[in-house]
Amino acid sequence: MATVHLIDDDPSLRVALGRLLSAAGYEVRSYAAAGDYLVPDPDDEPGCLLLDLLLPGTSGLELQAALRRHPAYERPIVFLSGAADVTASVKAMRAGAREFLTKPVDGDILLAAIKDAVEYDNVLRAQRKRIRLAREQIGSLDDRERKVLDGIVAGKMNKQIAADLGVCERTVKGDRAHIMRQLGVRGLLDLLKRVIEANQPEEEDATARRSGQSGH
Repeated sequence: MATVHLIDDDPSLRVALGRLLSAAGYEVRSYAAAGDYLVPDPDDEPGCLLLDLLLPGTSGLELQAALRRHPAYERPIVFLSGAADVTASVKAMRAGAREFLTKPVDGDILLAAIKDAVEYDNVLRAQRKRIRLAREQIGSLDDRERKVLDGIVAGKMNKQIAADLGVCERTVKGDRAHIMRQLGVRGLLDLLKRVIEANQPEEEDATARRSGQSGH
C-alpha cells in the first residue's frame, strides 16, 4: 500500500484530505509542520508528499529544498496552495514537484495527481533497484574479470584484451562468458547499459530523479 505524507497546518483540511485519500486506498500520515515530517525515521514504502506551500516556520518550498540533503525522505511532491502563486508554482515545478494544485482542490484532480506521483515513485524505486543490482553484480567479479570488463567497455577485441593482460585468448573468452552470466545479460548492448547504470554517481542519481519528476 502506498503512503501519502500529508503536510498541512490546517487540522480540518488534514482530516478531510485524510478521509479522501484513505477511501481511495492510501495509507495517510499527517503532519502539522514541515519539520514534523523529518522527525520519525524514514520509511521505505512507496508514496508521495502532499505538501502545503505556506506552512508555519519552514515553508513547503524550503522543505522541498531541504529534502535534497535528506534523500531517505525524498518522495515525489504534490503541492497545495491557498492561492494561484505563479512564481512559487514555477519554482516548485523546476525543483521537481509533480504537480501544483490550488485550494480548494477538486477531489478527482487531487487523486489523479497523487496516483501519478505514486506511480512515479515506483518508477524511481525500480531504477534504484536496477542500479544497486548492477553494482553488486559488477562488484562480485574478481580482479581479472574486472579488467576484462574494462577492455570490453573500451571496445577491445578478445585478442587485444588477452595481450594487455598477458593471458591466452581462451581465458578471456571464458571470463567474458562468466561476466555475461554474472550480470544476467545476453548481448553487448545490455552489458554496456548495465555498466553505465552501475557507474552512475549517487549525486547524479538524485539530480536525475529531481529533474525527471517535472517531466510529465
